[in-house]
Amino acid sequence: MSDEAKKSEQACIVDTSEDEIDLLELAKTIWKGRKLIIWTALALTLTTVVVSLFMTNIYTARAIIKPTSQSQSGSKLSALAGQFGGLASLAGIAMPSSASSTEIVALLESNILKKEVIENYQLLPVLLPDQWDERSKTWKKPGVSLNPLKLISKFTSGEQNKEPGILYTWNGIRKLEDIVNINYNMKEDIITISVDFPDPEMAAKIVNYFIITLNEHMSSDAKRMALVNREYLEKQIEETSDPIVRQKIYNLIADKIEMMMMAEVKEGFAFKILDPPMAPDKKSKPKRAQMAVVAFILSLFIGVFAVLFKEYMKKIKENSAGGHHA
Repeated sequence: MSDEAKKSEQACIVDTSEDEIDLLELAKTIWKGRKLIIWTALALTLTTVVVSLFMTNIYTARAIIKPTSQSQSGSKLSALAGQFGGLASLAGIAMPSSASSTEIVALLESNILKKEVIENYQLLPVLLPDQWDERSKTWKKPGVSLNPLKLISKFTSGEQNKEPGILYTWNGIRKLEDIVNINYNMKEDIITISVDFPDPEMAAKIVNYFIITLNEHMSSDAKRMALVNREYLEKQIEETSDPIVRQKIYNLIADKIEMMMMAEVKEGFAFKILDPPMAPDKKSKPKRAQMAVVAFILSLFIGVFAVLFKEYMKKIKENSAGGHHA
């Protein structure tokens, strides 16, 4: 074996031995500081458990809806639109009940629907219990905050210039944004409405309020559109003398009347409920056991880091003291 090969082999042996020594020293350091690691893990885990016990239980209620497919009446209406040309387009004979899923999702997430839900079912005291006095049935007067950040936020946002009713309504809308989740499954074409709330019964009620308000809003909008289109078509009859065109207009008016009747029924007008909301029997969060396990694992890493950092600082001080002594 050549001298270079021997030197290379010896270097590998030295490097391996140094790695083993480093790992051994690291293990000894961690073992020496095991008490600090254990106490750190116990303290942080216990703190997490105690904090989680004071957290409010949240229950999740949900419902699944599916947009209604275009009916035979809608197909008939489309056929009439093709025959009638521009006049039908101006009349807007598209079937409102065949609203797309994206339109329904956009409406569910809109502020106008949230506002209707709040006003129709008087939800502000439920959504803002800290600001509502249940005994006197009045809103509490806001106190003066000494927190400079809150004062700056209040004056920069312009909240002090808003009327109390408007301010509370916007606070309610923001609260609904926090607790209401809308999820659209494009593959199955279904929409899930879920609500997180401390009261399981109220969580299910809020989901139901959204479904009812959505249905009423869409049916009312459909009736309004049909009425406007019907009035337009009736004016066209007065201005048209051609009997064939007049017959087509009469057919369109009949379909508008049918559309208004369908919207009046409301049930299953724009969507059908696949899974109605129910009050959940189990909380969805906080997941206390999971929080405790995660806190324990993280606290072990923190404890090990603290021990290594302490040992590192100790060596620096020893080297510094040795240098001064020399």
